[in-house]
Amino acid sequence: MVLHAQESNYGRFMDLDLDGKQVVITGGSKGIGLGCAVALAREGCEVQLAARDPATLDQAESRIRDSVQGANVVKHSVDLATTRDQIALVNLVGDVDIWINNAGAIPAGDITTIDEKTWRTAWDLKVFGYINLCREIYPTMTKRGHGVIINVIGAAAVRPQPSYIAGAVGNSGLVGLTTALGSRSLNYGVRVVAVNPGLIVTDRMEDILRREAIDQLNDEERWAELIPDDPAPGSVEQCADVITFLASSRASHISGTTLTIDGGASAR
Repeated sequence: MVLHAQESNYGRFMDLDLDGKQVVITGGSKGIGLGCAVALAREGCEVQLAARDPATLDQAESRIRDSVQGANVVKHSVDLATTRDQIALVNLVGDVDIWINNAGAIPAGDITTIDEKTWRTAWDLKVFGYINLCREIYPTMTKRGHGVIINVIGAAAVRPQPSYIAGAVGNSGLVGLTTALGSRSLNYGVRVVAVNPGLIVTDRMEDILRREAIDQLNDEERWAELIPDDPAPGSVEQCADVITFLASSRASHISGTTLTIDGGASAR
């Protein structure tokens, strides 16, 4: 049977059906989190940003409003490494359609250089932060019968390196969290998905490559020599576009899945 254009349910463009959705983005004041905020605001979402530094949040709000006329932006200055602030944030934001866990940057280092305090401090924000926020948000979404949780993790989960061991182990656990929650969440109208960005052009890229330069070149100042060209680093916008799609109803049959965004690097 030939399906004529006028009979199709699809128009000339893909409507993501995100207008008016309530979104919370942790770590939303810069990098991938800020990129997601801009992309989702362009789709008509009402965006709430959570981060620690009020000044950086103010800059992020200005960036979003400059990029998206009439954007609806709310800011929350919270320390998401603490259970108290995690719960406070959940109570502040009200009903949320889309929750994006993005806060936290686990430092590089091998098993001998990352001491217990550093390891635990980093995990309190990223690993236990994601876990605790999912613990608070997921039951509310399932009771309501709809919602999307997106965990921004990192490609070290699938390509672990000894020079980034705390991140590799933590990220692997968060992929497991996503798989476990998302495997049954559609029974309650909720989707839980994740992305694993590879090397992305952000302020953090230099920090990562400086650590690699110490291990590989014995000179952290030579970090720029380690910027790959096959594949080249990805952009914040490339990550944000994928996350925006995953947040939308166009991805309604995707749950329990983690998508790696690294130009194929971890598949080699």
